[in-house]
Formats: sequence, C-alpha cells, structure tokens
Amino acid sequence: MKRAVDLVLAVLVAPVAVPLVCALALVIRRESGAPALFLQIRIGRHGRPFLCRKLRTMRAGTPSLPTHELDAGAVTSLGRILRRWKLDELPQLWNVIRGEMSLVGPRPCLPVQEELIERRSRLGVLALRPGLTGLAQVRGIDMSNPELCAAADAEYLASQSLGLDLEIMARTLFGRR
Repeated sequence: MKRAVDLVLAVLVAPVAVPLVCALALVIRRESGAPALFLQIRIGRHGRPFLCRKLRTMRAGTPSLPTHELDAGAVTSLGRILRRWKLDELPQLWNVIRGEMSLVGPRPCLPVQEELIERRSRLGVLALRPGLTGLAQVRGIDMSNPELCAAADAEYLASQSLGLDLEIMARTLFGRR
C-alpha cells in the first residue's frame, strides 16, 4: 500500500515539480557554474547504497560530508533558500518513482555516517526505504545526533501508517513541528 501511495503522489506532483526543477537548475547553473543536479551515494533500504539526486545547494568542490561537519560557508545563498523550502529534495521524486526511496521514511545518510547506520541496523530501521522527509526531520532532529535520530526512525518504524505519513508530509510542507 505504501509503495502505491508513493507512486501515485510522486506521479501527481511530477508535472509541477519537473518544470520547477528545470527552472531552478538554470538559476543554480548560472550562479554556481557547476552542474545543478547533484548526485551522491546514500545508504538505502537494507543498507544498500544508491545514487540520491538533489539540487546543488553547496559550492562546487565541497567534500562529501554530512552538512553538520561542513563550514557554514559551503552552502550558497540560493542553497539556503532551497533548503529552507525543501526544494533541493524535489529531484528525489525520481528516486521515489524508481523505488529507491519513499515519500516518508528515515532520511538517507552518507556511507561515512557509520554510527547512524549501525544504530539504524540494530533497531531494524534499515528495512525501510529512506524518505524525502521523516519523523526525525519534522521533529528538528538532524543526523548530528545519531542516537536521537535512529530512535526517532525506530519510532516511525513501529508506528508507521498512512495517517502518520500524511501528517509528516503536511508538517514538512507547512512547517508545523
């Protein structure tokens, strides 16, 4: 059921998202001089790596590290706006359509985030597809606290439902915590 909802919603949003991504890509390319689409290896379902798609929000040449480990100047001024409105995540609709991600689930982490991966593995969270948004994200918990992040992900695993997914999506879109 969850996969069907993911597909239906992703396909319904795509006609609006694709032109928006294309327009933003032109602005990003002009501002940064680098490719607007950013591909990064992330950890997916069952701990398998996959190519996660995002709009570029950081300066070209920024190391592939968790955001909390980077200098604040690594994010461009446009990137801050894209991140605030979650627009940098729109290309991940392609990951959802491909079945690599879900609309709601634990946010995909980088392979170097070993502590978070280990905690998620122990709690069974890696059985889930990673999501465009998740319970930890709407609670303001980021991956800089692997214990708290994995605990929120495990709470989502234990209580996931269509109703909870719709609530998390609404909280993501409208900013209610």
